[in-house]
Amino acid sequence: MGKQRQTALVLGEGPTEFFYFKSLCDIFKNLTIKPDYPKHTSIKELEIKIEEGIAMGYNHIFCVIDMDTKDVEPERTQYQKLRAKYAKPINKPKKGIYCEVEFFETHRCTELFFLYYFRYTSRSYEGQESLLKDLNKCVEYQKTTDFFIKTKGLHSYFERNGGKLDTAVVNANRSMEEKLMNCRDYTYSELGRLIMKLKEL
Repeated sequence: MGKQRQTALVLGEGPTEFFYFKSLCDIFKNLTIKPDYPKHTSIKELEIKIEEGIAMGYNHIFCVIDMDTKDVEPERTQYQKLRAKYAKPINKPKKGIYCEVEFFETHRCTELFFLYYFRYTSRSYEGQESLLKDLNKCVEYQKTTDFFIKTKGLHSYFERNGGKLDTAVVNANRSMEEKLMNCRDYTYSELGRLIMKLKEL
């Protein structure tokens, strides 16, 4: 049996998640976090990345999902099928493989979790633009690779500018509680739960 170490592969759907989780590697030093993302943001591409991660021996694969692109067909159905496929852990003892694949959703997109570093909102956003506008009231932010590189780590950039990861976790968890209580299907993030998971590892 292959040796299992606590390794987490964080799969985002694009560069935003890649750069953000890369910036968290400083906090979770005892954990191998490898952020990655498909070159083409399709469910099929995401599935290929998950399968690669399983084959490489990661025992936790965390998929960070932007729900604004899952509101419509065929993406919605494809996404539900993907979740169902990995509902149970992948267990192949002979190959030394044991892997749990989990999905963490944010509506509309990961930038909501960034806003949660600074303040809470349950406002319904028509599109990404209005969300980015609210984020920019708290901290300068551009959704570009150049900007992500310039910040020298998104997490520390937010904290240097008055945001707090702990605040983001509390706010994200609050959004999930309200989602369940009010059957809300917008403006929520499961990334607080993901951060807590990483801390537990």
